Amino acid sequence: MSRDFTPDLNEFREPFPGPHESSRPRRDTRPGTARTREEIPPPESRFRDVREPLQKEVPPRDARAVLYDRYRGYDLRESEIQTLTDLGKFRVINAEDLTRHGYGGDRGRMEREIESLMGHGLVEEKQFEISLSKNTRMYTLTKAGRRLMQGSGRVPNDQEIYTGFVKPREAKHDAELYRVYQREEDRIDRRGGRVRRVLLDFELKRKVNRDLVRFGPEKDDSDTKRDIAERHGLRVVRGRIPVPDLQIEYEMPDQSTARVNLELTTDDYRPRQLADKARAGFTLYSHGDDASRVRRVLSDRELTAEILSL
Repeated sequence: MSRDFTPDLNEFREPFPGPHESSRPRRDTRPGTARTREEIPPPESRFRDVREPLQKEVPPRDARAVLYDRYRGYDLRESEIQTLTDLGKFRVINAEDLTRHGYGGDRGRMEREIESLMGHGLVEEKQFEISLSKNTRMYTLTKAGRRLMQGSGRVPNDQEIYTGFVKPREAKHDAELYRVYQREEDRIDRRGGRVRRVLLDFELKRKVNRDLVRFGPEKDDSDTKRDIAERHGLRVVRGRIPVPDLQIEYEMPDQSTARVNLELTTDDYRPRQLADKARAGFTLYSHGDDASRVRRVLSDRELTAEILSL
């Protein structure tokens, strides 16, 4: 799902490499060819379901802390602070996913705490239509909520904190990224990793576009573009730098830093878009029926990608 975000980077939102792969393609040095290994598709795709992530421990009800914004203090439960943190990282979260992942399925507690946060002016609620017969409630930080979290010391200084709702047609897709994150964080935890920060496509596009603009006319040079892509954990594909829906930066037990780029595919993705995402090395998450289509498209093109059923 692409956004009209910057003039130079339309259709920017696409593939990327795994956390332990080098994103710089090796040149094919055989005479008579200028193709890179990145352009030569490897065989078959990998597909598997991802189990529901382990239920996280919800902070005790009596665990509290006071956070300050300028001269005002907010006496909040630790679980409320975690909700504010998650909303800031992902911009929007729907009520069902917040109940499941943030409160261990305890809807009553979620409702009470969200009501309290809205009463403090830190969270905003809005109804969105996700189908002809179904609406869902979604939450986001207010400007006051964002300001509080930015000065809270609870998130890394380089973690972007978002506020406000996006366009209605994008809200459902964006809210689902929180669910994708939960699945991937669980896989990272099982490998002994620890998530450090989360970058959404908004931020990645801004950073890449800023670096491209700095080079002026040289921004179209293939080596320049490749260096910029590598700086942000991305790859160049067909002269573009595809940006994923979500990038997770995490630390491994040996203190090394790794990154994984995730894309939530939908049924409106064209085969060429899916192929580009695979070439860029993204981990692709798809809903059940969509996952089968993605696997078929990539198999027809003899491309490999990690395809996970959401």
